[in-house]
Amino acid sequence: MRVEKSNLELKVGAFVSVGLLILVAFILLIGDFKTLRSGYHLNFMFHFINGVKVGAPVRFAGVDVGEVKQIDLVADGDSTSVKVTVWIKKEIRIPSDSKVWVNTLGLLGEKYVEIMPGTNAASALGPDSVVRGNDPVAMHEVAEIARGFVNDIQEAINRMKRGEGTLGRLLFDDTLYREVDALVVDIRRNPWKLFWKTKEKSVRVPAEH
Repeated sequence: MRVEKSNLELKVGAFVSVGLLILVAFILLIGDFKTLRSGYHLNFMFHFINGVKVGAPVRFAGVDVGEVKQIDLVADGDSTSVKVTVWIKKEIRIPSDSKVWVNTLGLLGEKYVEIMPGTNAASALGPDSVVRGNDPVAMHEVAEIARGFVNDIQEAINRMKRGEGTLGRLLFDDTLYREVDALVVDIRRNPWKLFWKTKEKSVRVPAEH
């Protein structure tokens, strides 16, 4: 009985161990961890990241090359910066003068980090390099710009309605309309005026004494 019990315990232990290994492998695959893949990390500094989250894609020239691994708030003098740590595939060489910003998939889609390649291909960013990114425009700033644009259009329309400016006089001032209408009526009555040229009077210069 003891031998059978020991064999049963051994089998249960082996089964549990195998189950744990399968569970760990499954978690690694689901979480898309890069534990078994080689690469390097870069640090991008922003003042505003507009909702970028851990796990967001990192694109280089529009191609997926990594992902956001960590986001930290960092004291930067009198202000606060956001450090975005990203993982990049080892075969990707990013020129040191590349530009980095936060982009959006669609109008209201997922936020991701976009890297536009620079021209200095001979100098690539090394592991753990720090790059200052270009801050995205906040939605309230976009709304303020749009509001100002609408106000400018409304003011231009109001000026035209008051007859200000050339276009305003053409559209809302009856004086020019009446003058053009009178000219058309006169030409209809006297079409010969279209071909008549006023003779210029000669100017006589007094002779010097």
